[in-house]
Amino acid sequence: MPVTSNRTLFFPDPCSYDTSPPGCHYHPSEQNFSREARRETAMAKDILGEAGLHFDELNKLRVLDPEVTQQTIELKEECKDFVDKIGQFQKIVGGLIELVDQLAKEAENEKMKAIGARNLLKSIAKQREAQQQQLQALIAEKKMQLERYRVEYEALCKVEAEQNEFIDQFIFQK
Repeated sequence: MPVTSNRTLFFPDPCSYDTSPPGCHYHPSEQNFSREARRETAMAKDILGEAGLHFDELNKLRVLDPEVTQQTIELKEECKDFVDKIGQFQKIVGGLIELVDQLAKEAENEKMKAIGARNLLKSIAKQREAQQQQLQALIAEKKMQLERYRVEYEALCKVEAEQNEFIDQFIFQK
């Protein structure tokens, strides 16, 4: 009677039955039985093979051909390796993306600093230009004031000279 376990039927190999009495290792009738059992087993395997059923190395009945089963197992292992490698690749790419994002943020910060420095230099240049214009206006004002003071000085010197001459004439007349 077949034993079922997890969609696998197990049929014992008729060739594995040992019907010889203990201590007896070779009988001519046993040889005929073995040949006939092997032939029947081979025929059964052929018939089951045509129906899409196969025996594996443990004489378990399988729906898939053992080669297909082996290829399926190999494909499953390759798929697992592929999925693992994809996972590693995703980790590497994720790390790379994080690194690139971080570098982009740093570059953006440096760009903003550069723009700020450029704007500061422009404003300093404008301040210097405005300060220079103020100083030039102050210089012009001071030059005008100097010219007024010079004219006033000359006028005062002339008045002083006239007064000194008047005083000298007044002293000599007496």
